Amino acid sequence: MIFPRTRKYIMFWIFGGLILALLRLGVNGSQTLYDVQWLPCPFVDEKVNINEEGHTETKYINREAVLQFGHVGDKPLHPTITFLVTASKVDMRRYLEGSEDTLNCEIRRYSTGGIVMRWPTAGAQDHDAWFTCTIRHTQGLFVITTFLRHTTAAPAQGEVDFLQWKTVNDRDLLTTSAAMLVLTRTPSVEVGFLKEPNLHCQFAVDHKLPNATVEWRLQKHGERSKLFSYSSRTGKSEGSGVAVKAIAAGNVSYKLPHTKKHSEGTYICSVMVPPLYGSHDIPLTLSEQPRVSINVGSTLSMTLGKDQKLICDAEGYYPLDVNIEWYREVSGGSPTPSVLKNVLYSSHRLHQDGIYSLSAFFYLQPSLEDSGYKYTCRVSHKSLLIPIRKSFYLIVTEPDSTMWYITVIGFIIAMLVILCYLLPQYLAGRKAAKKRF
Repeated sequence: MIFPRTRKYIMFWIFGGLILALLRLGVNGSQTLYDVQWLPCPFVDEKVNINEEGHTETKYINREAVLQFGHVGDKPLHPTITFLVTASKVDMRRYLEGSEDTLNCEIRRYSTGGIVMRWPTAGAQDHDAWFTCTIRHTQGLFVITTFLRHTTAAPAQGEVDFLQWKTVNDRDLLTTSAAMLVLTRTPSVEVGFLKEPNLHCQFAVDHKLPNATVEWRLQKHGERSKLFSYSSRTGKSEGSGVAVKAIAAGNVSYKLPHTKKHSEGTYICSVMVPPLYGSHDIPLTLSEQPRVSINVGSTLSMTLGKDQKLICDAEGYYPLDVNIEWYREVSGGSPTPSVLKNVLYSSHRLHQDGIYSLSAFFYLQPSLEDSGYKYTCRVSHKSLLIPIRKSFYLIVTEPDSTMWYITVIGFIIAMLVILCYLLPQYLAGRKAAKKRF
């Protein structure tokens, strides 16, 4: 027996547990990672040398490391290289989705390319060292790159930063602050023709009124073309596709006009807040599923000795590669259907809107043994999760003998009419003609 007060306590804890579970899930149902304490995050270290010819040579070294979130003075949670990310206005965890096992994290050194300037926040120094932390969702939901600022004890000696990287030992704790991040929730896009996709790009900076320059470029066939640019210093923009009013809030997403064949390529969103430059490459590909049809219904009846041209059309697909094959199997299915070898193909037909069509056909002159077989056209294309199939059942019959009998009887009747009626009239006419003479 459960007393009323006990029942109230049970209901309270159940309700509280549900509320906590909902809080851990985002509005759209995906799990948030705002309270995560650390993530495994390999550190790709660099060893840079100048060779005898004066060229720069870089050796990359993969090292074990973790990304830890906390406060200045916290101790490392693991006996390895630890990048301690302390509180700032930029918190990459706010933008993460999914669970920890769906994240791939990587930390690299970042060179300012010889630009020496103090980041405009308290505690920053001219000789700060920079790192990038890139987190990718394994299922392609997002890619986020965060710039981590680390103040070193010793100032630079005037050389380019990558020639005097700060040495990081195996168990070092590097206290950092997230200064800027660049995020995309469309790491790759696949759409059809005449669509208006929105390429997501977002950034955040740890201080107000940053001197930011935003650009969108399209790269294809080895060439880059500028689509849009904006400078917060001048307030001027060039091009279209980005809502200028939304840039102040960090939204620099780009909306494409109606997609056409020339829309394919790699779209590059870049944000520069000196001395930092962050960008994401977003490949866009076009894809259209084929429309498949055959020139007969679900059942084809044929007479023995006749033939029929069977056509399978795949229309409106993109890109070009498509595979069409005809095969047959016994009614009810067969584990090993036989692929037809006498199939001919048309050439790929390119339409004005950039999509393609192709036909596969063969001539069928069946025997009585072919009756009951199922013939199928199977079309495969990269836009399809499974191939499209169109089938018909073949029924073969012998020629109808009734018409033969009717023809023979009709011939006999015609001959009798000639012999019994027309021929006597003809002979009588000839006799009458002889008597006149």
